[in-house]
Amino acid sequence: MSTIAPEKYKENASKNIADPVLQKALSGLQERLGPATENLYNSLPEGHKMRTEAHQFRRKAIDNLDVLLSTLVDKVRGHGGIVHFAKTAEEAVEICKKIALDNDVKTVVKGKSMVTEEVGLNLALEKEGIEVYETDLGEYILQLSGEAPTHIVAPAIHKTRREVAELFTEKLGTPYTEDPPILTRYARKALREKFLKADMGISGCNLACAETGHIVTVSNEGNIRMSTTLPKIHVAFMGMERIVANLEEQQSILRLMSMGAAAQEIGGYVSYVGGPAEVDHGDGPQEFHLIIIDNGRSKILADPEFREMLCCIRCGACLNVCPVYGKIGGQAYGSPYCGPVGAVVTPLLFGINNSADLCAGETLCGACKQACPLEINLPRMLLALRSKLSEGDPDWDVQPKSKGENLIFASWQRFNSNRKVYDLLLGLMRVLQHLLPAKQGMISRLPWPLSGWTANRNMKKLAPKTFMQQWREKKEKKGS
Repeated sequence: MSTIAPEKYKENASKNIADPVLQKALSGLQERLGPATENLYNSLPEGHKMRTEAHQFRRKAIDNLDVLLSTLVDKVRGHGGIVHFAKTAEEAVEICKKIALDNDVKTVVKGKSMVTEEVGLNLALEKEGIEVYETDLGEYILQLSGEAPTHIVAPAIHKTRREVAELFTEKLGTPYTEDPPILTRYARKALREKFLKADMGISGCNLACAETGHIVTVSNEGNIRMSTTLPKIHVAFMGMERIVANLEEQQSILRLMSMGAAAQEIGGYVSYVGGPAEVDHGDGPQEFHLIIIDNGRSKILADPEFREMLCCIRCGACLNVCPVYGKIGGQAYGSPYCGPVGAVVTPLLFGINNSADLCAGETLCGACKQACPLEINLPRMLLALRSKLSEGDPDWDVQPKSKGENLIFASWQRFNSNRKVYDLLLGLMRVLQHLLPAKQGMISRLPWPLSGWTANRNMKKLAPKTFMQQWREKKEKKGS
């Protein structure tokens, strides 16, 4: 797992903007998936009301989380599964480590799981001498290269065929080729060996169904199914909010999740897991453990401003339309959660002050809300985070980011509320702007503390007359 470092957002973003390979990959991804997802939404037999209903399903589940989790636990235990609750990331990791050490686990295979990245599971297991292998092809490539994902669904889109070919030759000892089917075959052969010798399989949980006591995993490669059925032990990590009441609600959300994630009507492999294999059944694990993780989610649940964020199903649809993500990529966010969803979730989970640049870096254009299959209002929550950074909030341990900035805006408010002072200030600025460096009639550099505005752009000069002055003159001319 990569180190969670949202404070390096600006540094990483600048580097990624200058990467032509990444820029081409991001542009291609958004050109394909954004419009394709919109077309699927428009062709829904149930119409757009399905998205509104799915949002209501998720809100109802979040509002009744205690009851649904209690029901899920009873059902899973009834199937022979073992349920653990972890308040923190550290507790979740310790529970998994204990299961592994108690069962003398030497090798682990993992399906893609963002919550295990959130808690830092891979590094913790590796420190115990346990080999851990990602089995999603993109995640496997990144594990070999030691990189963080660029996208929630397509984590390795920034890697070229040549880079993958060189990586496989170096790490797997395979003959050099840039042919994608052959490269995929090499990865499949290497991973099959890991599947067959693994003592433990680890997965995430897309959605759990309280009614039946099953978790659901969705993939397009079948690797999660291999990870959860071949090893003798299956450990599933589940964020406590990833639950629905019944199969009907789950089915609607899974359909929309597939559309948002990869512009598909449904994922290639949808698996329901609720416990270990039956005694007379040859397939499946001997033990099934479900680790339900809080790690800051209770605090989000208790806050009416941010509770809606727990409805998110991490499909990545917002990434496929976000103009900011489309330029800087997922690695810039310094977190397992990137794009608009990451700009809200990462501050809430890892500290708002520590992740201040993430929520300040978004444009608030609203594309993420339109693309979200559940119509989650991310722009509203981004604004709420900015407000906390501006004013501070003891409940979230937030210190005002810039008291000087607050003072500037407070002063501007006073100027702006007095017409005579406003006009006087505007006139003064018109005179002073001629002393600033200019290029082709545009101001090329503003003095501190406004220099950030012109760091990467030129600024238009103030017009000789304000709109109000022009309007007044026009009315006087018309009256005469």
